[in-house]
Amino acid sequence: MDVEEFTRRALSSGATEREVMERLVQRIREYKPGAPDRYIESFARAVIQEVRNTEGLPGDLFSFARSGVSMGEFGVGSRGTGDFFAHRQIARIIGKTSASVGVDEMDDAGAVRIPSIGGEVPLFLVCTVDGMHSRLSDFPFLAGFHVTRATLRDVYVMGARPLLLFSDIHVADDGDVAKIFDYTAGICAVGESMGIPLVSGSTLRIGGDMVLGSRMTGCVGSVGVAGRLTARREARAGDVVLMTEGAGGGTIATAALYSGFPDVVRHTINLHFLQACEALLASPVLREIHAMTDVTNGGLRGDAHELASTAGCRVVIDEEKAGGLVRREVYELLEELSIDYLGVSLDSLLVTVSPDAADRVAAVVRGAGVRMEEVGCIEEGEPGAFLRAGGRVEDFTPRFRESAYTPVKVVVDSTHRDFEEMRRAVEDAATAAIEKKERIKELLVGQGSAR
Repeated sequence: MDVEEFTRRALSSGATEREVMERLVQRIREYKPGAPDRYIESFARAVIQEVRNTEGLPGDLFSFARSGVSMGEFGVGSRGTGDFFAHRQIARIIGKTSASVGVDEMDDAGAVRIPSIGGEVPLFLVCTVDGMHSRLSDFPFLAGFHVTRATLRDVYVMGARPLLLFSDIHVADDGDVAKIFDYTAGICAVGESMGIPLVSGSTLRIGGDMVLGSRMTGCVGSVGVAGRLTARREARAGDVVLMTEGAGGGTIATAALYSGFPDVVRHTINLHFLQACEALLASPVLREIHAMTDVTNGGLRGDAHELASTAGCRVVIDEEKAGGLVRREVYELLEELSIDYLGVSLDSLLVTVSPDAADRVAAVVRGAGVRMEEVGCIEEGEPGAFLRAGGRVEDFTPRFRESAYTPVKVVVDSTHRDFEEMRRAVEDAATAAIEKKERIKELLVGQGSAR
């Protein structure tokens, strides 16, 4: 529970400070039943004072242009059309940079060229960060394991070898300290198995003293180096699309846990994706690969769409072939729960390569003990994603959200505001942020000239 937000909402609704005080004391006591009354009352009084001290402060540093659209309403983090649009607004705010692969290309990792020294062959530095699955707060080891695998995937698909890991973990005020340790153990289980050290990180409480409860959130990032990049933009017409078998990661683990099928979780505990990439990096066939990506962002629907958009081509996926590459136990779970496997993260590797090199690439991956088959192709034409199913080719664009994979998500997915109305409001808010950025930059430049 966020006591600061609770207080702000209560005061803005017209409640008196006395009424807010009484309600706040009651809420705090629910979360801290063993705390003395004097402490709880003093704490509640201090929260109200801090909220009052920060109400309505004017100016760029203390306010922001609100969109009137909430994260949940717009599907941010839910890997659908709203989420993709929000990320493109982030790219607008960052703007065009000197990066070799920047955020405007919508890859999951970015890259910059390391200047050559003394005639050395220049390398690319690749960096990415992934947030843990929000519903794995009560399962810290799984959270750490799956987010680490995710961030390493994002480095590998750029054609880079990961060199290090870094982490961040935030636990709410009443969370057990052991969550930090279990989360870190999950990170290291992956990192040490792949020979990639965890070298730094940060540990904080969510909202400091203001968030009661035991909720945990965090992220893991990775840095790697590459001699050449296999970014999405390198996909080209005439390529075939290869895909590895996927058993899912944090998303599938969450679907299994919260739908009453915990036994399926063990099938997500593997390093197949990372081992396949290691085999490719160690093989001459890496030079024949054009682009690589992972099936995560809204499933094949989302990643095929992003691949087509970034590379400027038509991506055609064969449904029957793709379905055969979902691990049987996971496929059965998704069928049982009526979850569209094409719209959920499978943690499969996608590779685009010319037809004459496809067998060689697949052979290397199979040699690492990982299944890989051809599931589609890249064609000339208007950019877009398409699905070949039942002898027909149909539109394969992402939905508003990824497939609803828990009971709560089914309920949330049943209501929507008008998307175009929200889109315009979100775009306006991003524009306001860009304008603020420029105002502050002018201020900073002025400070420099004043010295």
